[in-house]
Amino acid sequence: MALIQVNYLSNALARTVPVNVILPADKVDSKTHAYVRRDRPFKTLYLLHGMFGNYTDWVTNTRVQRWAEERSLAVVMPSGDNMYYVDSLLPFNDYGTFVGEELPQVMRAMFPLSDRREDTFIAGLSMGGFGALRNGFKYADTFGRIAALSSAITVLDPAAPPIAGDKAVFGDLAAAAQTDKNHQVAYAQLRERIAAGEAVMPEVYLACGTEDGFIASTRALRDQLTADGVAITYDEQPGGHEWDFWDAQIKKVIDWLPLEEADQGFGSGAID
Repeated sequence: MALIQVNYLSNALARTVPVNVILPADKVDSKTHAYVRRDRPFKTLYLLHGMFGNYTDWVTNTRVQRWAEERSLAVVMPSGDNMYYVDSLLPFNDYGTFVGEELPQVMRAMFPLSDRREDTFIAGLSMGGFGALRNGFKYADTFGRIAALSSAITVLDPAAPPIAGDKAVFGDLAAAAQTDKNHQVAYAQLRERIAAGEAVMPEVYLACGTEDGFIASTRALRDQLTADGVAITYDEQPGGHEWDFWDAQIKKVIDWLPLEEADQGFGSGAID
């Protein structure tokens, strides 16, 4: 398994940014002991962290690296800097553009990643779950599947308790809720494009712990998407807003994605 730290100049953020990339390019054939040659680019998951985290969170707190290697999945993990993965009021803080447009373009230029929508996925937890939904809907031409775990989708709800940093990012929450910074507005706009024959709805995976404060809003979104006929997979299990839950869920997400079988050779993750 190649775990690569990339530092590149982001146009959307006007600064050099760090990104962790899992690239399962070092697999060895168990019979020939030669590197496995691939004849196709990697399917790719863009994986977003939550509030107070950074690009290292997923690889230090879960087993995503091993599971990605088994299924020949590339995983791209950027830093969201508590900005909810939307274009901020501040200049040079266009985190929605960064995740939805720039990052796939730059990563595909650097690594052998598929440029097909059907091979490109976005997922995240908490703040990253909100970012995955919002950007998965807004950039549905890029992402074929969305996985949102314990999603902080109440961030623009005036009736919900405030979430750290929300007003610094969105400004007036009522005004921001009317724009496509709101995942619901991005979803409604996508449905209009689909009705016009201009887009396709991504498949959606939603999960939340039954002791998590976001369980009610997650269930409500599940019911909404189901009623609208969206292809949705839903899972709730005992657990709170915690890494044990997300570690178990990222395995389920990877199993849900349309990936290769786990028989493509062995790498560092297979060594005991």
